[in-house]
Amino acid sequence: MRLFIDTGSVAEVRELAAWGVLSGATTNPSLLAREDGDPGEAIRRICEAVDGPVSAEVVSEDRETMVLQGRALCGLHEHVTVKVPFGAEGLAATARLAAEGIDVNVTLVFSAAQALLAARAGARYVSCFLGRLDDVAVDSEAVLIEIVHALRSEEAAEVLAASIRTPGHVVTAARLGCPVATVPASVLRQMLVHPLTASGIARFEADWASRPELARWLDELTPRPRLAVAAR
Repeated sequence: MRLFIDTGSVAEVRELAAWGVLSGATTNPSLLAREDGDPGEAIRRICEAVDGPVSAEVVSEDRETMVLQGRALCGLHEHVTVKVPFGAEGLAATARLAAEGIDVNVTLVFSAAQALLAARAGARYVSCFLGRLDDVAVDSEAVLIEIVHALRSEEAAEVLAASIRTPGHVVTAARLGCPVATVPASVLRQMLVHPLTASGIARFEADWASRPELARWLDELTPRPRLAVAAR
């Protein structure tokens, strides 16, 4: 399963991209509104940092303006995927944009029936919101697996697990065969943590420190980075 980061922060993307685990990113109007500066520049910098698809969302409610905004967002960077909210107008805009060769992420999908419509309209990604389903006491795992099964015959559309709240959501998405999950930086950081990992590292460091000659050996073995020669 590929991991995207869900954020509007260029700094977060750069931090997490350095781990070597990200395949793309998703943004939305709310996330971009939290950040200072020009949102278009932020989207471009995020595209450069992840070197993969980055969803940027339209904010209109009518199909014609959605299409115009989608084209404009695509002009920001070649990696932009246009995010369109689900609904009749969104489906019509998705069909138009997809016909032009533009990748579309249909967002705010909460059922397999909705997912099928999004896929048939030409969506590249269909975003199922796990956390928001949980918020209304709907079994998000059951909905996600139904969507994954429903879209197996839709070769062009990929299920994207979104509204990820916990590492458990990520594991569930992977276990159910979801091709992509978009995950906030806070949850990705939580995925690093396990008490046995921390205690194991502490034990290794203590054992190594008990033999100073071993530290000297490794230090001598390790090549030094070459310093740049100042121009004369």
